[in-house]
Amino acid sequence: MLGSRWRRLQLASFRALITLIVGIGTTWAAFALWYQLPGNNAFKTLGAALWGGFGAAVLVALWSRRIAQALCVFTAAFAILLVWWHHIPPSNDRIWADDVAQMTSGIIDGQRVTLRNVRNFDWRSDSDYTQRWETRHYDLDKLRSVDMVMSYWSGSAIAHMLVSFGFENAEYVVFSVEIRPQKGEGFSEVGGFFKEFGLSIIAADERDVIRVRTNVRGEDDYLYRVQMSASAMRSLFLAYIDQANSLVRVPRFYNTITANCATLVYHMVKRIVGYLPLNYSLLLTGYLPEYVYRIGGLDSHYSFEELRTRGRITKRAKAADRSESFSTDIRRGIPGTETGSGQQERLPAL
Repeated sequence: MLGSRWRRLQLASFRALITLIVGIGTTWAAFALWYQLPGNNAFKTLGAALWGGFGAAVLVALWSRRIAQALCVFTAAFAILLVWWHHIPPSNDRIWADDVAQMTSGIIDGQRVTLRNVRNFDWRSDSDYTQRWETRHYDLDKLRSVDMVMSYWSGSAIAHMLVSFGFENAEYVVFSVEIRPQKGEGFSEVGGFFKEFGLSIIAADERDVIRVRTNVRGEDDYLYRVQMSASAMRSLFLAYIDQANSLVRVPRFYNTITANCATLVYHMVKRIVGYLPLNYSLLLTGYLPEYVYRIGGLDSHYSFEELRTRGRITKRAKAADRSESFSTDIRRGIPGTETGSGQQERLPAL
């Protein structure tokens, strides 16, 4: 009697586990079909609904003592879906949104770096702007600073990270890991899990990429001077160029978790400095500055709270607006940037 009850409990537990697996697989597959099936939304909805109905039928069979048959049918169907999913290729050949229509690339000739397609838009609103894509030249011997800019657009946990490199004479260039939506396509965090967007690295002028966030989109931005040795700064700059060139050659999909603005930078920095502990802030990017502070990447002479308070650049960016001294103006009062010329205080190297 006891043995019979135990077997029934084991069978019920097994069915519950399989139900969870089938449920998760069905949900994932329905989203994958909705985002990646060709055609209009009605056709996509039909495909997702049919797969949902198929998953429900499998669950009914599972709890109707046809476990083996249900598992075999679902496994075969899901395997076919995965083969289709695996063969959806990323592409650089689409009609892209204007702000990611071009892809930054770089040429390195000794200490001289040439960046092509540096974005320098004049933004009046999110839909009204003058497009400018420029070729710029940089001398690696004049690289003086690295700043991390966090732009908050959805609460305290979610932010977009920009990395700004400062050269002599207050010259800055910002690298931003961006989704690459097609023209007219909006951002979707869920779509970022399902090959909805391409991946790109954009180099931009600060009056473009910071100002559009603070002055046009109403985001809240914070700037932190990162402590890095000269060799590490140079290596990170070159790593961005290498990644940008790689994306020009071989397109990739953006992924909300595995290929976003934080994880790509994490892997580049890890390659330069060695071991870096994994942390939840790689997913909840709004908390990334605290992580960088804890591992010694920010000025420890100040508390993190003071660095955050002094690093808030939103009001200064709005006041500077189209000023030629925009980059200097937004850095006033931020520890490590007081000279406003790209010169960095002598701090311990990361």
